[in-house]
Amino acid sequence: GGSSSDEVIRKRLLIDGDGAGDDRRINLLVKSFIKWCNSGSQEEGYIQYQRMLSTLSQCEFSMGKTLLVYDMNLREMENYEKIYKDIGKHEKIIAAAHEKISECKKQILQAKRIRKNRQEYDALAKVIQHHPDRHETLKQLEALGKELQNLSHIKENVEDKLELRRKQFHVLLSTIHELQQTLENDEKLSEAEESQETQMEAEAKQ
Repeated sequence: GGSSSDEVIRKRLLIDGDGAGDDRRINLLVKSFIKWCNSGSQEEGYIQYQRMLSTLSQCEFSMGKTLLVYDMNLREMENYEKIYKDIGKHEKIIAAAHEKISECKKQILQAKRIRKNRQEYDALAKVIQHHPDRHETLKQLEALGKELQNLSHIKENVEDKLELRRKQFHVLLSTIHELQQTLENDEKLSEAEESQETQMEAEAKQ
């Protein structure tokens, strides 16, 4: 049944290597050698000798082809390892981008608090203008003025940092996009190479 035919195929591959007909060539070489040993006439011996040379050159060609395929497979493996490492770097870049986004969100919240404090200060300053004779209120206004000055400095720093983060994030996104393009191009290139190899093998078998 199916299992016996599988066994035949398995044995044939073990004997034949890549299935290029080397076992048949070796059998042919042995037969030619026996015929050459047993040849009566010089002409028959010469024909068998030429046959042996032809079979040997076929075997050499087949070996060369197998080595080429092996080298191509090695290069392909190295290429896949490189792609795998690039994907690892790509994931680290994305993780770093998420961290920066989170940091920016915190700084935006801080900037909003500063703006709210300023609005409260402005409202209080207006109230104080109507009551200039109160010593305690003037002291409070002075303290708030200092606090506002301090908060303004913080706000400026936060805005500078936000601008820097925005630029960094833009560069980061461009890098990720370029990396994705590179990976897609590598994939297309390796697919094209594979289809070309398949076509070459098909042509070689004809």
